[in-house]
Amino acid sequence: MAGAGESYFSAYAVFLKASTSQIGFLASVPPLLASFIQLLSAWLGHKTGHRKRIILAGAIGQGFSWVPLAILPLWFPDYAVPLMIASVVLYYASGNLTIPQWTSMMGDLVDERKRGRYFALRTKIASLTSFVALIAAGYILHWFDEREATLNGYFIIFTVACVARVVSIYHLAMMYDPPAHSNATEAPVDDCHWSQWLRSSTFLHFSLFFALIQFSVAVASPFFSVYLLRDLHFSYMEFMVCTAAAVLIQFLTLNRWGRISDVFGNRVTMIVCGSLIPLIPLMWIFSGNFYYLLFTQALSGFAWAGFNLSASNYLYELIPANRRVTFLALHNVAAGFGVFFGAMLGGVLGSVLPQHFTLFGIEFDWLTALYNIFILSFLLRLLTVVMFLPRIREMRRKRRVSPIRLIFRINRFNPLTGFFFDIVGSRRRTKLEKESDQKLISDSS
Repeated sequence: MAGAGESYFSAYAVFLKASTSQIGFLASVPPLLASFIQLLSAWLGHKTGHRKRIILAGAIGQGFSWVPLAILPLWFPDYAVPLMIASVVLYYASGNLTIPQWTSMMGDLVDERKRGRYFALRTKIASLTSFVALIAAGYILHWFDEREATLNGYFIIFTVACVARVVSIYHLAMMYDPPAHSNATEAPVDDCHWSQWLRSSTFLHFSLFFALIQFSVAVASPFFSVYLLRDLHFSYMEFMVCTAAAVLIQFLTLNRWGRISDVFGNRVTMIVCGSLIPLIPLMWIFSGNFYYLLFTQALSGFAWAGFNLSASNYLYELIPANRRVTFLALHNVAAGFGVFFGAMLGGVLGSVLPQHFTLFGIEFDWLTALYNIFILSFLLRLLTVVMFLPRIREMRRKRRVSPIRLIFRINRFNPLTGFFFDIVGSRRRTKLEKESDQKLISDSS
């Protein structure tokens, strides 16, 4: 669903002739409105005491959302963009209904000593299937686009996304939900101990950092697709390959990032990956060469794989089990506000900032006005990382390693096997090393 459907939301909007501000609206408003559904999810979990039923209800709603998304623009082409945005709102709202309950359930099911490796493996499998679906959908769109029947191509890939979600509902229904879980002891959302949330300085600090990162990223990220398809005139095949490059690198590196997080902690992984994230939008302005952008996307996948994994695992360690659903909902609402304001700012500035201008006596003649928001995103990301990352502390005792040492141990890349991590290389570990790791895990717990 994510690879064949969600990955092409922005491309679909460009095809429907959405303006830069409309694409900013598409990237900002649906996730914001949907994030409030997480508070509803936390409240429902408290009232009903059931997580699995809420998860299934959200999954069914998300599957249904693909029907209007695929059909309504065909029936009402004059209102295609507003109808698409409404369908995407339903898509994100239904998905967000499941997130707090699913996260709570997985927190009970997965051994905390192995979360890094488990979620790395899970995300790696999801990335692989998304990668395959992304490529297949790109071929389908390219084939139909060459025959001037692009809308039919979108109808097919969105139908595939719908069917995939229906299949996943069956597997969600087969999952085991432990009978004794935190939802039963959670306070309702309307009295969810806001003062406790505010007094939790570590959680508040991290949530603010994550929300500001989402804000900084959203200033530019919704418009990379616009840049590729509208300004560089990439074909759907080239667009698909650029998008897939980031997914492929995530697939190749996630297991290693998971082991690093388990052994050395999530903080050092966030610092290393977070230091790379500001560079990504800046690199987009230097060249529109296809192979250069492939490298940029590969670096993006490498950085975001480690950052997202470590940030998710850090939340599991940071939030008390009996507050996981409520605190996670509040955390995601804050992130939703970050995405909303960032994408709206990017959409407005992308529409009004000039393509040709003079600054400090220097004439700038951009290929596209979007370069302005790429630079702004770089500056905002850099400021956020410098201000917040050094203040994040490790929640569990781990083997110590400095970010610099970790960077220098990631020393080479092979296109078939991915990045080589000396500290967690593929060689067979000795018995002494295994016993040392086991002792570290035991001490940490």
